Amino acid sequence: MRNPIRRARLALAALCWAIASAGACAQAVYPRHAVKLIVPWPAGGSVDIAARVIAEQLSVNLGQPVIVDNRPGAAGNIGATMAAQSAPDGYTLLMATTAMIINRSLYRNLPFDLARDFTPVSQLVTLSYVLVAHPSVANSVPELIAKAKANPGQLSYASSGPGTQLHLIGEGFKRQAGIDIVHVPYKGAPPALADMLGGHVHLMFPGFPVVEPLLKSGQLKALAVVSKRRLALLPNVPTLAQVGVPNLHFTEWYGVVAPAGTPDKIVAQLNGEIVKILKMPDVRQRLAGRGFDPVGGTSQEFAELILAEQKKWAATVAQSGVRVDE
Repeated sequence: MRNPIRRARLALAALCWAIASAGACAQAVYPRHAVKLIVPWPAGGSVDIAARVIAEQLSVNLGQPVIVDNRPGAAGNIGATMAAQSAPDGYTLLMATTAMIINRSLYRNLPFDLARDFTPVSQLVTLSYVLVAHPSVANSVPELIAKAKANPGQLSYASSGPGTQLHLIGEGFKRQAGIDIVHVPYKGAPPALADMLGGHVHLMFPGFPVVEPLLKSGQLKALAVVSKRRLALLPNVPTLAQVGVPNLHFTEWYGVVAPAGTPDKIVAQLNGEIVKILKMPDVRQRLAGRGFDPVGGTSQEFAELILAEQKKWAATVAQSGVRVDE
């Protein structure tokens, strides 16, 4: 018999289709074809970097391709809405980020709710933000603040979109430093960084993984980290608190979620594989080498994090005064 394994798989798929109303067989052979992982941010950004590391190994573990599908726009809302409207069959997943929690407090008619419309699969990583500037702008935070005070409204900072963490951090920095700098929103970190390299915008608060190569090459300069502690990969870069800007420390998290209603067995299978991947030494090394802290954990732990983050960021958004009218 020619290619008996393929013929057996086809026969099994036909049988499963015949009894799919019961659900048991359909779940037992998951996945039968490629899985799509929607990344609601541009290629080359921090979310995309983490997604591709995980997707590459998840493809091996599942025996089917896990395809990264970048759907940027509207601070992550376009890709998240697409995922929320997908069939809950395990074949469409979403890279969830802190931005989706923040958006709940910013947008009046948000078409999805991360806690309501998705089933958490697993948290993946956390990461820190870094205040970076074009080398021609300043060599330290005190120098940057002095320059901004001497030239009100002349310096600008980039963000990955209105209402994103980078925007909120920038507004918090303005308020605490007592300076007037102009916000310039982009559709993600990569295009913002491209304009920084060209000198069109002066500073930014990106996630460390996306900016790490530019810091290593000297094209941009790290002035401070937006966290409570210094980063192991930037031991000589102070925290904002250490240079006179206290109470401004944030971290970001990424995780995988599935549309609400995805069968429990599929969620458990995906969680098990992702947790296994995050424990692999080579994967951990790849992630840590780019500035990510691998996390993992159960789907319930991720669900609890999402609920806690909703409360925290609602208060942060209210304090910032940032509004998005869409």
